[in-house]
Amino acid sequence: MSETVDGPRGSDADADLLEEELRQAAAVLDPLPPALLQIAVDAYALHDLDTKVAELTFDSLVDAVPVRGAEGPPRMLTFSAGEVTVDVEVTAHGLMGQLMPPQPARIEVLGGPRPGSSLTADEMGRFTAAPPSGPFALRLRTAGDVIETEWLRT
Repeated sequence: MSETVDGPRGSDADADLLEEELRQAAAVLDPLPPALLQIAVDAYALHDLDTKVAELTFDSLVDAVPVRGAEGPPRMLTFSAGEVTVDVEVTAHGLMGQLMPPQPARIEVLGGPRPGSSLTADEMGRFTAAPPSGPFALRLRTAGDVIETEWLRT
């Protein structure tokens, strides 16, 4: 029986070499799409311990009573994080929202692999943005907090 000082045939060095060869083959045959890499980088940015995740407390698609004859009603969303509440209305024309209690904030509309839009909420906490074309989340920077909503589909 053939054994080495490190143990039986097939040492850790051989396994590491095989793993590296497989990684190189995968990189050539099935490369990581740049958009997926950007999504992973954006998700990693959530590791910031100062960021509060806003809980979705109301979604009109789930919680509201349907209105007869209303065609394409706006989607109403409410997020809560501690003392801050964010109400958002989503329509085909755009996003409209307000922070409660009213306060200015810097807001990023995150939209997957493409760069998000950046806007500012006024002193009353109101903001508007173009309609998202796919899944989106909001990142709000107030005077004291960084708050991020969960991702939603339009």
